[in-house]
Amino acid sequence: MTNNKSGEGRIVKALSGYYYVMPDDSKDASGVIQCRARGIFKKKGLSPLVGDRVVYTLTENGEGTVDEVRPRTSELIRPPVANVDLAVLVFSVSEPVLNLQLLDKFLVHIEHAGIEAVLCLSKGDLTENEELSEEAAAAMVAVERIYRPIGYEVFNTSSQSHEGIAELHERLQGHLSVFSGQSGVGKSSLLNAIVPGLGLETAAISNRLGRGKHTTRHVELIEVGGGGYVADTPGFSQLDFTELGIEQLGDCFLEMREMAPSCKFRGCTHIHEPGCAVLEALEEGSIESSRHRNYTLFMEEMKDRKRRY
Repeated sequence: MTNNKSGEGRIVKALSGYYYVMPDDSKDASGVIQCRARGIFKKKGLSPLVGDRVVYTLTENGEGTVDEVRPRTSELIRPPVANVDLAVLVFSVSEPVLNLQLLDKFLVHIEHAGIEAVLCLSKGDLTENEELSEEAAAAMVAVERIYRPIGYEVFNTSSQSHEGIAELHERLQGHLSVFSGQSGVGKSSLLNAIVPGLGLETAAISNRLGRGKHTTRHVELIEVGGGGYVADTPGFSQLDFTELGIEQLGDCFLEMREMAPSCKFRGCTHIHEPGCAVLEALEEGSIESSRHRNYTLFMEEMKDRKRRY
């Protein structure tokens, strides 16, 4: 290998001041190069992130330097990952029972980040022969009825029986994805089922070892084949609305975003205005009442936060 050879690649891990770059021409993880970032980044107040496309130069000792970060298509603050273009929202249907208000809250944050979302309903530890409880079955039906018509894909999966795993695996190819959702819903079990031999520590194991809920200390990209990566991270773990303005909330509900141009008033809040297309659709039953109810709740939560600060 000649000295000072340059190349392009993606940062797949960041740890203790080092950036681990997977070169574009590398076939597997053995080709990852341990790099330091050039001082110029500090001067610019810019930090390379996991997921960044970068230009690097090899140094004499077999390590490298990150010289340039290519423009990002997206940037998440929590978790700190660049260029994520797909969020897989994992919700358990049985334990804990699916909560539509929390589901909508996650969707608001994903829509606000400008990332495509797909819903993944995990049957947790159910084996093939076990029946879903009535409550869990009703929750699955509700998700299909409410979210598919709006435009969200829904995957029904089980890491035990492998139901839906191949379809989800195929969907992840060619994307940089983040798995998101409550802790303990089986995100790690799902990734272990998608990538055999991965051996991620699951919440059940970490709790038994007394290591707390989040087993992930740093963000790392897991290769899932077909040019796809998944960020192994707790995901959108703290859901508050600090980064979101009240006027942006309606845009984070897909069906309201579509209808807003038909409202009589610009900047319509879709709560009390006359000639509001959203309220008319709600009355006709073409918008789901639970979605509008959660929207109103989030609006109140945001106003309350504004009053307090």
